[in-house]
Amino acid sequence: MGKFVLVAAIALLAVACGSAGTGGGANPTPSPGGLGFDVTATEKDHAVTMHAGQKLEVVLHAGNAMVNWSHPMSSDTSVLSAIVDPAATAARGVTLAAFEAKKSGQVQVTSTSGPLCP
Repeated sequence: MGKFVLVAAIALLAVACGSAGTGGGANPTPSPGGLGFDVTATEKDHAVTMHAGQKLEVVLHAGNAMVNWSHPMSSDTSVLSAIVDPAATAARGVTLAAFEAKKSGQVQVTSTSGPLCP
């Protein structure tokens, strides 16, 4: 099976009504997936490597004074396509998405968030 690299560009949308930090530190290795997923990525992960046929779970947590993340999107659905996770139930402030690797290639998964303005 082919191997590909997923570049998860979880972009923080900056807007003029204020700023809020998302934290710092080293980029941790994505965790092994849970319940039917091979890899789980969060807002702290910037790149993961997967094989064709593997499933990716994206779990994004909105920070304090931030709006929820937009729904994550794949830049090339022929390489990484969205799938339905029938067991997914997100808590308030959490955005969930599921994808399946279809073939070798490199894609970006993007989602945006921003400050919660009054």
